Amino acid sequence: MSTERKSTPEAPEPPVSGPRPGRLTAAAALCALEGLALLAGGVYMLVMGLAGTPDNPRQAETGGITLIVLALLPLLAARGLMKLRRWSRGPAIITQIMALPVAWQLLQADSAAIPAGIVLAIVAVASLVLLINPATTEALGIRGPGNVQDQK
Repeated sequence: MSTERKSTPEAPEPPVSGPRPGRLTAAAALCALEGLALLAGGVYMLVMGLAGTPDNPRQAETGGITLIVLALLPLLAARGLMKLRRWSRGPAIITQIMALPVAWQLLQADSAAIPAGIVLAIVAVASLVLLINPATTEALGIRGPGNVQDQK
């Protein structure tokens, strides 16, 4: 058994051969929109929990803080997508996958939440389509499973 460390090749940076694809910009904008909506909802819940008269102030405050923290994921993903960072696609896709069950639950409600569910479902599906688009993948420098370079 050898104690030598094997060096791993550095991951190549994404090709910067021109402007950012429009699909990538649109995906980043939709992720940022979702993040801002979560942030606004969290701030509203937190303020109402602190200043308003909710049924359960502790639950309102905890829910608000949770939404504010959850807003960081799509906001950071949107920033990474705008800067063509390869890592940002994963959190962006996870955000969209998490949004689909929320949209479904909003669509099941008998209230004014139905339009919000429709909008959320459209945004989540559109974002997923934009994120898995080959132009987006190429712009981020993500290679498919069949395009692995020989590392010997």
